[in-house]
Amino acid sequence: MTDTAISTRDLRKSFNKTEVLKGVSFDVKRGEIFALLGSNGAGKTTTIRILSTLVRPDGGTSSVNSFDVATSPDKVRQSISLTGQFTAVDEILTGRENIQMIARLRHLPDPGGIAVRLLERFGLTDVADRAAGTYSGGMKRRLDLAMSLVGTPAVIFLDEPTTGLDPEARLQVWAMVKELAKGGTTVFLTTQQLEEAEALANRIAILHEGRIVADATLSELKKLLPPDRVEYIEKQPTLEDIFLHMTKGRN
Repeated sequence: MTDTAISTRDLRKSFNKTEVLKGVSFDVKRGEIFALLGSNGAGKTTTIRILSTLVRPDGGTSSVNSFDVATSPDKVRQSISLTGQFTAVDEILTGRENIQMIARLRHLPDPGGIAVRLLERFGLTDVADRAAGTYSGGMKRRLDLAMSLVGTPAVIFLDEPTTGLDPEARLQVWAMVKELAKGGTTVFLTTQQLEEAEALANRIAILHEGRIVADATLSELKKLLPPDRVEYIEKQPTLEDIFLHMTKGRN
């Protein structure tokens, strides 16, 4: 098995004659947090939906956990978990029951034991037997992440995971994401929040109008600013400075 967890080459996708992805290529290493940045409509969610086998591309190739997305979709699905922009918890069930339900759907032994371990890991033991509908936004997101880890997927896709969360809940989710990566999980993150990518990602790609316009570590991205641009920034350039520089005026 290679050190590459996700790989795409010349990925293309159109909807209603509108070309959303125009030849997207990148690699994600195993165990790293990879952030895909872009404005609304840039193609971030479409990329995740293709990599998680929910949408078929019009062209190009992609693999996840060494399995081809087009020819081995079942193997890909067994390797991944997907958390969307909105939590997918059943609000009638308790936190414990939500996790046990996913364990049973995955045909795993000892759903009760799995729930105990994940509830403890995500700091939800004290509310385990409360209906998930009574949870705060941050608690629901933590439960959503816990459910995503049932079965120990090699790759987890997080599509704008902190959308709508307050600052405290957002920091809690950040801590959970870092913990996932420390445990060896590859995290593929999409976000419009540049601060989020700056805080979490080992590597950052900027998707603009269907194309990757930058793909590097944060320190490498900072070097992409021209000297005259850096000269007028009193402190170290932020990811916002880099994002605006890389997307401004591009067609």
